[in-house]
Amino acid sequence: MNDKKKLFESVSPAKALFIMSLPTVASQLILLIYNIADTWFIGRTDNESMIGALNLGMTIYMILVSIANIFGVGGGSLMVRHNGEKRPEDAKKVATYSFFFSLVISAAFSVLVLIFLGPLLTVLGAKDMTLVYGRQYLFFTVVLGGIPTVLSMVMSQFLRNAGYSKEAGFGVAFGSALNIALDPLFMFVILPPGNEVIGAAVATMLSNIASFIYFIIMYKKVSKESALSLSLRPVKLEKTDLKSLYMVGIPAAVSIILYDIVTMMLNRLSVNYGDGVKPLAAMGIILKVERIPINICLGICLGMVPLIAYNYGARNFKRMEKIAALSVFITTVISTVCMLCFFFFATSVTRAFVKDAETVRLGAIILQGRSIALPFMIFGYFAVNYMNAINKGKVSFLLAIIRHVILLLPIILIMNYVWGLTGLIWSQVVADVLNMIVSLVFYLNVRKQLKNMLTE
Repeated sequence: MNDKKKLFESVSPAKALFIMSLPTVASQLILLIYNIADTWFIGRTDNESMIGALNLGMTIYMILVSIANIFGVGGGSLMVRHNGEKRPEDAKKVATYSFFFSLVISAAFSVLVLIFLGPLLTVLGAKDMTLVYGRQYLFFTVVLGGIPTVLSMVMSQFLRNAGYSKEAGFGVAFGSALNIALDPLFMFVILPPGNEVIGAAVATMLSNIASFIYFIIMYKKVSKESALSLSLRPVKLEKTDLKSLYMVGIPAAVSIILYDIVTMMLNRLSVNYGDGVKPLAAMGIILKVERIPINICLGICLGMVPLIAYNYGARNFKRMEKIAALSVFITTVISTVCMLCFFFFATSVTRAFVKDAETVRLGAIILQGRSIALPFMIFGYFAVNYMNAINKGKVSFLLAIIRHVILLLPIILIMNYVWGLTGLIWSQVVADVLNMIVSLVFYLNVRKQLKNMLTE
């Protein structure tokens, strides 16, 4: 416990950020690799309908992530702020409450998907074999695997926020690595040809269950020295805590949902070009490839959040800002380097996932355009995570609305209408440059307010 306290309070900002971020970045990368692995293995079939179904299925699967964010981000940041305020019993109540209700809500969502599975996929644009493959994927990953998926995500975030970043990162990495190992086994060995999507879905489900079991073991191991517990007894939180949890958690969930809506729109618009299947497959590949720098930088931001939240609770503004400035610098460098690599090697990157010449051509064009947005996009992610850490849920929610609803969605529609596929591709750059300017204004304003409040 003393080591955890030193990590939050006295270890140098650079070292503390490194300790908290490295396991998180590693786990985010492995998590991404397993998502890309699904696409890569499915791509070996040269079946664009399977690739498209996987892309559509992920939009619904991502709602599980948004559910986990309500309690993992909202509850996790509240728990660590209570620890910074020296309120361990209140921190424990928050952890117990979040575990129980993430279980209840994920179970309800899985039932709803089971009931409305076909209509959901049809609305997303699935038809013919894409609809068949999409149903297969979602039945195993969401209907059967929804509960362990959400709980493992929530538990990993609470472990990280309690200072157990290494243990949290290992759990995510373990599940992801297992998925990568199980993918070819179920897709090409156990199940007969034509069932590759089912194989990928079963691999994902089993790996999430295994990850969930690991987190149960870790929770039991650290329960005596932390606020974490596996209690299924619902606890009652104070109104201020409930407000704080949901005012941070709901915007975090909405951000994922809005990202999902943008992805759905990109999918629906992309099928209007060419034969519909190849553009959808190309868009699906690139949306995953660009997650490489995003997940690295997101891992750094997630490692930053507990450090910012704890020192916000402890009213240590100077340490907060050192950690924030360092996070911005590192994520900007990483996103810029990746932007240059993607732009100049777009064709080679796309060809690594699919062989079809037209799909490769489209994918390279999409990647070149969208990669320019990366450094601007990443600052927006930093600003949102910073606001979540300091209990500025309203600001976080407003930033999410501005980026997705006010900027991204209208700009996509307008540029697609005026310039076609070229406009659809470059709309991301226009939206994220504008969003970075807005996010910077909000960040500097909030920073000024915090400085006056915490240094009085």
